[in-house]
Amino acid sequence: MFSSGFFLLPGLASAQAGPSVVLAYLIGGIMVLPAMLSAAELSTAMPRAGGPYYFLDRSLGPMVGTVGGLGTWMALIFKSAFALVGMGAYLAIFYEIPIKPVAVAFTLFFTALNIFGVKKTSGLQGILVVTLVSILIFFVIAGLAEIFSLGFYDTVENQFKPFTPFGFEGLIGTVGLVFVSYAGLTQVASVSEEVQNPDRNIPLGMILSLITATVVYVVGVFIMVAVLNPDSLREDLTPVATAAGQFLDWMPFQAGIILIVIAAIAAFASTGNAGIMSAARYPFAMARDNLLWKDLSAIGRHSTPTIAILVTSSVMIFFILVLNVEDIAKLASAFMLLIFGLLNLAVIIMRESRIEEYDPGFKSPLYPWTQVAGILISIWLIAEMGVLSVLFTLGLIIACIAYFHYYASKKVKRSGAIFHVHARLGKMQYEELEWEMRGILREKGLRKEDPYERAVGRSIVIELQEAEQIEEITERVSERLADRVGLPTNTLVELFHDESSEGVLPVGNNTGLKHIRIDSGTDTEIVLVRVKEGIRIDNENVVNVADTEESDDDVLHALIYLVSSNKKSGQHLRILAHLAEMIDSVDFCSRWNDAKDEAELREILLRDERFINLTIYSKGNTSELIHKKVKDLVLPGESLITIIKRSGQIIFPHGNTVLREDDELSIIGEKDDIEELKKQYLKS
Repeated sequence: MFSSGFFLLPGLASAQAGPSVVLAYLIGGIMVLPAMLSAAELSTAMPRAGGPYYFLDRSLGPMVGTVGGLGTWMALIFKSAFALVGMGAYLAIFYEIPIKPVAVAFTLFFTALNIFGVKKTSGLQGILVVTLVSILIFFVIAGLAEIFSLGFYDTVENQFKPFTPFGFEGLIGTVGLVFVSYAGLTQVASVSEEVQNPDRNIPLGMILSLITATVVYVVGVFIMVAVLNPDSLREDLTPVATAAGQFLDWMPFQAGIILIVIAAIAAFASTGNAGIMSAARYPFAMARDNLLWKDLSAIGRHSTPTIAILVTSSVMIFFILVLNVEDIAKLASAFMLLIFGLLNLAVIIMRESRIEEYDPGFKSPLYPWTQVAGILISIWLIAEMGVLSVLFTLGLIIACIAYFHYYASKKVKRSGAIFHVHARLGKMQYEELEWEMRGILREKGLRKEDPYERAVGRSIVIELQEAEQIEEITERVSERLADRVGLPTNTLVELFHDESSEGVLPVGNNTGLKHIRIDSGTDTEIVLVRVKEGIRIDNENVVNVADTEESDDDVLHALIYLVSSNKKSGQHLRILAHLAEMIDSVDFCSRWNDAKDEAELREILLRDERFINLTIYSKGNTSELIHKKVKDLVLPGESLITIIKRSGQIIFPHGNTVLREDDELSIIGEKDDIEELKKQYLKS
């Protein structure tokens, strides 16, 4: 985010707004909030390469996705080109060099760096950002000290009046111009597929970035306006270095200006580098969806989208050579405003579609007013930016729609979530969208608060030696569940056999799932059914496998019943997806059939790093547990004893349960807590 918006743009923006340019940056930071919150929600629900393109494609359909993908790609190219031109301008302070050829040279350098891999790229990003922010903090502190030493009120009186010499229109038009300063805020969405723990890291990164950037932008631009001659500032392409020369002149050998040039180069390099990295993911993702030339989705030998990176950098070089600096800034801002408006609309569509698999880890507050405000802000600011920006934005939209209509529409058959919004359009729903999002749920895995381990750890186990009708099995299951969920057996049977339910859902590895949600605040409950002989389900008729000579591929040896509360539909789907993930392991079926007892059956479905079995012996580290009550144990973190196996019997422990020698404890907990238990009790 720190690059041209801070080191290059304040002079150009001051020429349109005068001293109110400071307010323009603050308003821009506030106005980007709706888009940031919407992008964070969409990124945690659908962490996929291409970010905004993917969100718009899956919410508003591939035609809008094409507009969004190509529009964002162009906006990031403009922003990165703007940054690299700025790098040339700052280097020109000390050396007589042509600015644009230098910008082209750096584009080629960062292109090569991106081709060699994101890990190398992100490592460089870390170094650049730490260097940049450290110098900017020094700049802000030294600048404020200078202003207060000269007299704060006198400085404001002399430098900030008149505050809006070009009127309110000039201020609002400048807000649209400086909006490019915040365009980097949502760039992380384009590489969200490669982010670990996206539910936490994406919104946290966005929020911290916005706070940091807004403070530095506003305070930094205030310092520039306060210490520089207004006429000089309006024509300055290196305003930060010029300002530093005013109050860091006490440093020897022009060290103050050198530091600012270093910070500027770090900022421009960071933006140019990240711009190529994220922009290239748009044609890559679109090609993967058959909207662009298929070769753009090719992965090179360094595991990066090489062709997409080369095409992106080539277009960037073209714009560096043919456009002037202010045009680049305006077009970048206009495109980003368009995309931000569409992202807000995408959240409304996804929420109103009622697709259960839409399960964001972060939800935008004050829905839908936040999104409505974001849409109106985008339309208003684009209109205030001038004829060039409006015409270019409309031209891009028309060109993208024409391209989609004449080329891409023949290659895609999907539609967006918008067709799920109204029941009258139900026949046009794209059912595979729900399956795609269910796959995303499976990839994302469980959240920390999901009670998966606890539910499996205390699950009911039913052993069947011979095949039974599915109705008989379901009745057995319902009888065992009735007390736990607080519903009569017959009610549960009806729910499991309801025509609207999905029946037995085969999920592979000789296993079927049956799941319901009930209108109560019940805990998640699981029942595991093992059928030794195996059953084959054909139109709800159960056949004993021993009586047939057919293939064993479609035989069920395991039935898993899942019951959750309607109040936690997202949690229900995540647990369902994780069960499918565990069942999909290569050795699941053999381990299931070979399990000696109930404890082993449960253990198969538990994640190894979050589960441990401990047997209490009179000798060794576990001897200290003998005769202790469960409530008196000091276990690491929030570890929990789910079951105790004693003399062949299964006990569900409570606080006053006293542990005995030879008890087998099944304990669940966070990964680090389980590791601590292993060190404490299994170290010998």
